[in-house]
Amino acid sequence: MKLSCAFATSLDTPTHVAVAESLGYERAWLYDSPALYPDVWMVLALAAARTTTIGLGPGVLIPSLRHPMVNASAIAALEAMAPRRVAVGVGAGFTGRYTLGQKPLRWRVVEDYVVALRGLLRGETVDWEGALIRMVHGPGFGASRPVEVPIYVGANGPVGTEVALRVGDGIMAAGGANRLAPGAEQVLVQFGTVLDGGEDPTGDRVLDAAGHAVALAFHSRYERAGRAAVAAMPGGDAWLEAIEAIPEAERHLATHEGHLVRIGPVDAVAVPLAAPLLASMSFSGSPEELRSKAEMLAAAGVTELAYQPAGSDIPGELERMAAALDAVLS
Repeated sequence: MKLSCAFATSLDTPTHVAVAESLGYERAWLYDSPALYPDVWMVLALAAARTTTIGLGPGVLIPSLRHPMVNASAIAALEAMAPRRVAVGVGAGFTGRYTLGQKPLRWRVVEDYVVALRGLLRGETVDWEGALIRMVHGPGFGASRPVEVPIYVGANGPVGTEVALRVGDGIMAAGGANRLAPGAEQVLVQFGTVLDGGEDPTGDRVLDAAGHAVALAFHSRYERAGRAAVAAMPGGDAWLEAIEAIPEAERHLATHEGHLVRIGPVDAVAVPLAAPLLASMSFSGSPEELRSKAEMLAAAGVTELAYQPAGSDIPGELERMAAALDAVLS
């Protein structure tokens, strides 16, 4: 299993990608949620200019955010800047759509988008929205066609997995391994931190580095399973009280504030109450525990573990995780 990294895209991410390259990380995936983070393609271009070997890609693009020609052009440009280092993730949307007040896309839309994107990158003429389109970029305006980059489809459930197997080169999953496609390439994004022996999971350092992983559990359960699922969590009632104090029309804006970056205002009371479960809710633990978790994920079919650091010392978190997993992933 390969060790990669993922980032909640920020203006500091190019520097962090360069750190990850120096530590031996295989690939850097950058999130694409425009309401939360800066433009993913701008930051990827800056990362390409500062690195020479690490793989680069958006994880994941959401079809409703950009016309397929826009993403095809961006992919071709990044491939020209970082030849043979580019990979792409495409998905139905979580924060990229929820923060805009929208539900995830239907999988049929995702499948059609990936097919069109592949066709454009091959240099084909594609029928999109009732019009024929084709990349007509000349020399010096992007990588020449065909542009061959792997495309992973973000999927955890059965329908998304079927789409990934039909039109993708692999699967991107988050939280837990996707066990529905044995033998497929699988990138698994994980959140957490390396705990020192006996370190208090409710301590300031741990909450700074991994509190976002606990907050994610509240966000995802609220959006996908409803308030009853949140209420069943430690701190769930406090979280619901905070979110429901906000006018309903604006709750989608507050739910994801600080998402995968820091503990947001709605999360502030609830996260410390749930933090004792950090090790079971995230990729957190002692080096020995993390090595055991990594081995179990590899046995479950994960071929690439993408660790997302957070907090005030992202370079330090990258270094700690690389050191913890070196023995099992080398």
